[in-house]
Amino acid sequence: MTTNFFNPVTTQTWTNGRHQVRCVKVIQETQDVRTFCFMAEQPVLFFFKPGQFVTLELEIDNQPIMRSYTISSSPSIPYSFSITVKQVPGGKVSNWLHANLKVGDELVVHGPVGNFNSIDFPAEKVLFLSGGVGITPLMSMTRWLFDTNAAVDVEFIHSARAPRDVIYHRELVHMFSRIPEFKLHIICESKEDIGEAWAGYRGYLTQPLFELIVPDFMEREIFCCGPTPYMNAIKNILRANNFNMDHYHEESFGATPVEVREDVLELAEQAEVDAENVDTSELHSIEFASSGKSVRIQPGETVHAAAAKLGLHIPKACGMGICGTCRVELKSGEVEMEHNGGITDEDVEEGYILSCCSRPKGDLVVDF
Repeated sequence: MTTNFFNPVTTQTWTNGRHQVRCVKVIQETQDVRTFCFMAEQPVLFFFKPGQFVTLELEIDNQPIMRSYTISSSPSIPYSFSITVKQVPGGKVSNWLHANLKVGDELVVHGPVGNFNSIDFPAEKVLFLSGGVGITPLMSMTRWLFDTNAAVDVEFIHSARAPRDVIYHRELVHMFSRIPEFKLHIICESKEDIGEAWAGYRGYLTQPLFELIVPDFMEREIFCCGPTPYMNAIKNILRANNFNMDHYHEESFGATPVEVREDVLELAEQAEVDAENVDTSELHSIEFASSGKSVRIQPGETVHAAAAKLGLHIPKACGMGICGTCRVELKSGEVEMEHNGGITDEDVEEGYILSCCSRPKGDLVVDF
């Protein structure tokens, strides 16, 4: 690497969008977890808010697939970023990444985006709670606090199946041994087949154990990430103690929540009824400038739905305004956009929208 790589004239700053990156390192964290490190050919300062995520644009079995992963590295190491992926039995993307992605390979990522981050919710006392591979966003936050010498009191509780499954174990022990205000607690499930010596906590994070480990949890800003049953158990404990849930934050992308799926089904049924009584004068014209195509849609339909009717494939991963993958530029017109953190205020000011959750208020022209 030459000094030209760091030339401030050629170095760019990462912004939400579509970027091509190259895998530069693969780290085997545990038996079924790997970290993939990426850089850009053109120097890029990968700054993001610790806890945010990217969406990978992949082609598997000749089919385009989008999948979101939290950035596990810290923006304090600015010329690269990393994701940590657990190989899930039957998981199409995770298994493909473990079997195929190697040093030198290039792929496209979208992002960074996400409301789950430690920058937007600063606090002097924080509690990080993670289960399994849910440790990744909290590791990014911890690395950031450690590298920046932040004056923050950190309690970190991580739950794993067994000692061999604790991701980043050595690095965690190193960081938390250096700063008195950082306290680490690891819980391993108590099973007869654990097969390893373990002198730490065993079992699950129940309220008595919660109170024993962090007696002042009511005074802390809480960040939580892990399997849905784990996060639900945490919330039940907090609500039982009348914790102010405004100070509770959890990672939310992943499988579409049941209540969202039910809402979608209900809306779809209502749309069928409304379609029979629609007044054609109320239809909105949606023009896709780059494609030279246009379509008229009913009020309440999304820009993404309009594109699909024309056979235009706007990349989409979550469908709930979380991942930011379906971002497009609005050339003219107005929309009502109900997103969940997948787009920044700066992007909106520059004219971008998320097509999956944007509904036209009138005729639109979209750059796609």
